[in-house]
Amino acid sequence: MIIEMKQIDGVHMATLGGDIDGRSAPQVQETLLPLVSENCKILLDMSHVTYMSSAGLRILLLLYRQIADNAGRVVLVGLPEKIWDTMSITGFLDFFEAYSTMDEGMAALQTHPEAAER
Repeated sequence: MIIEMKQIDGVHMATLGGDIDGRSAPQVQETLLPLVSENCKILLDMSHVTYMSSAGLRILLLLYRQIADNAGRVVLVGLPEKIWDTMSITGFLDFFEAYSTMDEGMAALQTHPEAAER
């Protein structure tokens, strides 16, 4: 699991790579949850994620709930087709804004939540 972090225009950007499973999920949690604050904006670049188990889905849901409780926003970018399909079938995509490109994700975070596409 590789996690690269940067911040641009008030948006925490995390690029995730490799497998998100029972072994790596705690690392993802320890890295991302401290970013949650009032009105935070987090962009997760998932384009380099090769596999995500139910442990990975749980971490994303936990992150979503923490962010929602703090009136923040999280967007997912570049979901690989298999992960998109899994998240769609299980209903997880109902919780997230998902975009194809980093530019689309950043633009969405710069708009008001009501205007964001899902």
